[in-house]
Amino acid sequence: MTAPDHEPHDAPAAPAPGADELSGRDRALLALERRPWPGPGAKERAIREELGISPVRYYQLLNALIEDERALREDPVTVNRLRRVRDARRGRR
Repeated sequence: MTAPDHEPHDAPAAPAPGADELSGRDRALLALERRPWPGPGAKERAIREELGISPVRYYQLLNALIEDERALREDPVTVNRLRRVRDARRGRR
């Protein structure tokens, strides 16, 4: 049995020990999330082309990122918006 193939940007993006900054990948996730999208499929296409990951992986990483206080310090507007959307979805379940 062979090991599963991993996407190129799928490795953990842990910052250097003691660092109080987000990784470049984490910043790229937030930047992509800030952008407006013209229509269906545009965001998913950008995720694949610009980040080199699947949309499913993007949302996994993004959901973990919005719990990170460094992300909140970096981009409070985006992180708080994403937290509100997440909390509203949880409330409907």
